[in-house]
Order: sequence, then C-alpha cells, then structure tokens
Amino acid sequence: MENVSLIIILLSIVTALAQITDRIRIPYPILLVLVGIAIGIVPGLPHVHLNPDVVFLIFLPPVLYAAAWYTSWPDFKESIRPISLLAIGCVLFTTVLVAMAAHYLIPDFGWPESFVLGAIVSPPDAVAATAATKGLKLPKRIITILEGESLVNDATGLIAYRYAIAATASGSFIFWLAGINFFYVAGLGIVLGLATGYLFYWIHKITPNNATTDTVFTLLAPYASYLLAEEFHASGVLAVVTAGLFMSPRSSEVFSNRTRIQATAVWDTMIFILNGVIFIFIGLQLPMIMENLGSYSTTTLLGYGSIVSIVTILARIVWIFPGAYLPRWFSRSVRESEPDINARSVSVIGWSGMRGIVSLAAALALPIMISETEPFPNRDLIIFLTFCAIFATLVLQGMTLRKLIKWLGIKGDDGHVQEEERARLKVAAQVIEHIEERYTLGLSDAVLNQIKTKYEIRIQRIRKDQSEEKLTRQQIEEFTRIQLALIRHERDFVLGLRKAGQIKDEVLRKIEYELDLEEARLELELQTSE
Repeated sequence: MENVSLIIILLSIVTALAQITDRIRIPYPILLVLVGIAIGIVPGLPHVHLNPDVVFLIFLPPVLYAAAWYTSWPDFKESIRPISLLAIGCVLFTTVLVAMAAHYLIPDFGWPESFVLGAIVSPPDAVAATAATKGLKLPKRIITILEGESLVNDATGLIAYRYAIAATASGSFIFWLAGINFFYVAGLGIVLGLATGYLFYWIHKITPNNATTDTVFTLLAPYASYLLAEEFHASGVLAVVTAGLFMSPRSSEVFSNRTRIQATAVWDTMIFILNGVIFIFIGLQLPMIMENLGSYSTTTLLGYGSIVSIVTILARIVWIFPGAYLPRWFSRSVRESEPDINARSVSVIGWSGMRGIVSLAAALALPIMISETEPFPNRDLIIFLTFCAIFATLVLQGMTLRKLIKWLGIKGDDGHVQEEERARLKVAAQVIEHIEERYTLGLSDAVLNQIKTKYEIRIQRIRKDQSEEKLTRQQIEEFTRIQLALIRHERDFVLGLRKAGQIKDEVLRKIEYELDLEEARLELELQTSE
C-alpha cells in the first residue's frame, strides 16, 4: 500500500511540474531531478530505493522502443557512420579516458573499478537526449545522429560494463576474447530483435483488426524482445531497438486507423509517465547515496565528482571533432556520400551528451561483494561519482544547450516541410484524377463537385494561390476556423440534447467521438497552414 501511495504522489508531482516547466524556462528533466533532490533531503521522509532491475526491465524497453519507432530507418542508415563513431567509438574512448582520470587522480582507485566507472558514465542517455532536443529547431541530420546514437550507445556501454565487472571479480581481462564476445552479444541481440519484430508483425497480420488488442501487442513487443535477448545473454537494448526499427515502417500495413489513433495516445501517455518518474527517481537517490560515504569529506567528494564530470564532458568534445573531420579528409567516398558538416553543428552534437537513468541503474546494480569475503572495491564512491556525472551533464549541458544553439545561430532546415507539401499536393491531385476517372459517370454534377471541392481546397491551401478566382491563404484559414467553430457548436448542442434527456449516453459518446476526430484533423490542418 505504501508503494502505491508513493507512485500516486510521484505521478501527481510529475504532472504538476509538466504544467509549469514551459513558464519557468527550465528543461523538464532538469526540473524533475532538482525537485527529486529537494524532496529527498526533506527530514523525516522515507528514502526511495531504486531497484536497478526495475529500470532495466520496466523503464528501458518501452522508452527505447518508442524512440526507435519514431526514428526513420532511411535517415538512420544514411547517418550510420557518424552514429557508429559516437555510439561505439566515443563510448569506448570515454570509458578509457574516465578510467585513466579516476585511477590517477582519485587515491586508492584501482584499474578494475576505474574501468567500471568509465563504462557506467560513458553512454549518453536516450531519454535525456530526446528531452533535451525536443522543441529545438535543429537540422534534421543533427537530430537523427543524436537520436540514433542514443539508441545504440547503451548497448556498447552495458557490454563494456559487464566485462569490467568480470575483470574486477577475476582480476584479469583478455582483450581479444572480450572483442569476440562483444560482436556475439551485439550480433545476436540484433538477430533476436529482428525475429521478435517479425513475430509481432505476423501476429498483427493474422489477427483481426482490434484497436485494443493491437495496442496491447505494441506494449508487449519491447518487453518480449528484451527478455528473449537477455535469456540468451545477448544485448536486450539492441534487440528492442531492432524490433522497433523493424515494426515502425510496417505499421501502416497491419494497423487500422483506430489502432494508430489509440496506440499513439496510449504510448504518448506512458512515455510521459515513464520519463517523468525516471528523472525524479534520479534526484531521490542522492540522500541514500550520501549515507554510505561518511568516511569522505564533502569537499573531497565534490572534488572527485568534478574530476569525473569534467572528463566525461571533455572526452566527448575531444572525440567528436576528429571523428567528424578526419574521415572526410582521408576518404573521398565519405565526402561524396555525406552532406557537408560545419563546426557549429559538430559543437551542438558534442555538447549534447547528457547522462541519465541507465548510468545510475548500472551503478546501483554493482554487486556488493566480488567474493564471499571481499567487497566490491569503491562501490559507494562509484555510485556517487555516477550521480555527479549525471547531475553535471543534465544541469550544465541541458541548461545551456538552448543558449548554445541560439548563440551559434543554428536553425532547423525546412526540407521535410517542403517534402510534406509536395506529397500532400501529389495525393490531392491524384485523388481528383481518380474521382474524375471512376465516379464521373455514376454521379450527378452537384455530388461530384461537392466531393472534388474538398481536395481542390486542399491543393489551393498547399499552393497558397493568391489569385482572385481561388481562395486565398487567409480565406482557407478562415474556412477552417469556421468549421472548428461549427463543430464546437455541434458538440454543445448534442450535450444539450443529452442533458434534456432526448438522447442516451451511448449516442452522445459516438457522436462526440466523431466530432473529436474531425476537430483534431482540422486543428492539424490549421497548424500546417500557419
């Protein structure tokens, strides 16, 4: 009962903060972390223990699946080289650099636990990256690289984390064997993700279209792929991402319109809740972390935390500029196949390395003992240093990212807008042609003109034709607003009929649902035209 009350309280806080985050101009994840810390240090409140298994099983699969679902596979494939350099090369580079800094600058920090720390803090977080760039007008390629990196880098970091723990326990590390196992874990994870994705694709194909059950299947898919991969000691992260990338472009084949509407609403709500709870949980862990560090002074802890945080941030910056330019300088094929890059875009990518819940969960999941008599070395300090890296990257980089983009003068490209307009224009023109070919003989002129008018208005809006014979852009917007006003009048009238007892609730819900769908479509049209 206590856990249920805690969840309700956290959800209430998350929802309330979401309402005010835009007004106070603080990125949502940062505000949640700060509030979590504030709640955690209130005297008398019970401490909230974050179970790492809950993060890896409950939180991670749906968040990664949703991110993969909204990632364009052609864009991902086109940017696979820079994504791989960041998700694999930069993660391993950061692991080594942080390990060296921890070993040489923190007393009594051995090489094994130094590499454990490096593996934990090396991968930027998928949730943090998405939340930090949401609403920012960035070029599409930058967003693709950041989101693509966040989908893959957790797998690299967690695999390195496994081997670092094994090396700590055994006292030895065989490089070539670790390399072979890395490709085995990653490759098998991708294969199992494809298999799971195809299985759910087949299930959707053979089962009747039912919005509720189809939505439930979309919720099961990430957990099934993750658990299957983990059962075979493969990468659950890559399995989930692969399944999401496989299913997303095929959803139009297997989902009905009602399923898409319902599933989108369910997933948006669930991801909002998970993201909110994740970041507030990060802040709530600080008091528990500090309890186990009584042998260190506050000044010493802050010094160690600053060292690890600075190295974590600098490692990405040091890696990213050579990683961006050297392949272009030495490879003609790279210069010809990829668009030009500039230092401003590279700087934004380099400053977007926020850490998050996966790093904290990995630190909390460290074993207490490496043998029956020997504790895991510096476990409590590793957890604290991980929290410092998360807090520093979230607050420092998250708070300044928007200002950096504005200072560098980076603006979003409108290529996708033009592509959308061309597609809409082609669709509307083709439908009018189809109407004239198929329905001319069987319909009266009055009916035919009514049917064609809808698509002709859509073409006029896209072309923004200002000629006197056709509707102007302002007239089209006025036409849409009038339709919205009429729909609201319809809804008020139907509600009046229900209050007067002239119709039943079932009739009200059906008519109201139809009006809601039409109103949503018109509001989307109005947003597109603005």
